[in-house]
Amino acid sequence: MQKTNYQLLLDREIKKLAAEGRVPKLLLHSCCAPCSSYTLEYLSQYFEITVFYYNPNIYPAEEYERRVAEQERFISEFPAANPVSLIVGEYIPDEFYSAVKGLESIPEGGERCFACYRLRLEKTAKLASELGFDYFTTTLSISPYKNAPKLNEIASELSEIYKVTALPADLKKREGYKRSVELSRQYGLYRQDYCGCVFSQREKGKEV
Repeated sequence: MQKTNYQLLLDREIKKLAAEGRVPKLLLHSCCAPCSSYTLEYLSQYFEITVFYYNPNIYPAEEYERRVAEQERFISEFPAANPVSLIVGEYIPDEFYSAVKGLESIPEGGERCFACYRLRLEKTAKLASELGFDYFTTTLSISPYKNAPKLNEIASELSEIYKVTALPADLKKREGYKRSVELSRQYGLYRQDYCGCVFSQREKGKEV
């Protein structure tokens, strides 16, 4: 079975928008400032972006606050091609624990992560629909550790439910991840060494 090339689909969507001569509004779920760096550099050329920072999976609370602060700082300092604003979602860890209940022992990268993808993407799609955005997507696909096909599959399903267009993306393509590392270094961004949840922290061998 041939794999879907999500970068090619994104290229086609951008080409269509350029032909129409418009700059649509995109609600961009962001997992962290480093992953948003290249994403904003790239997509702000074609979209007016609102970053939606919604990550109830992050543990502990101090880590969450540190990542929020870095997201705010990066947006304030980065010279985006089109306007970029920020919405910080509520930090309610129980939303995450409810979403992954029964999946706690699944290794990183499996069904527990997929449930976490869905939690965050559904909140993003719902908000995009409520606020009248043209598109929604997430920075998550920039990571080599995240499953881009699953992210796009979930986003497509939610697009049908909430009647807002999911922007296809596999942001690690064309050295997107490498560029995010370069930008993180340039802006002195805090780059965490675990995904964010208590389970990923344990897999890194950290004390919790």
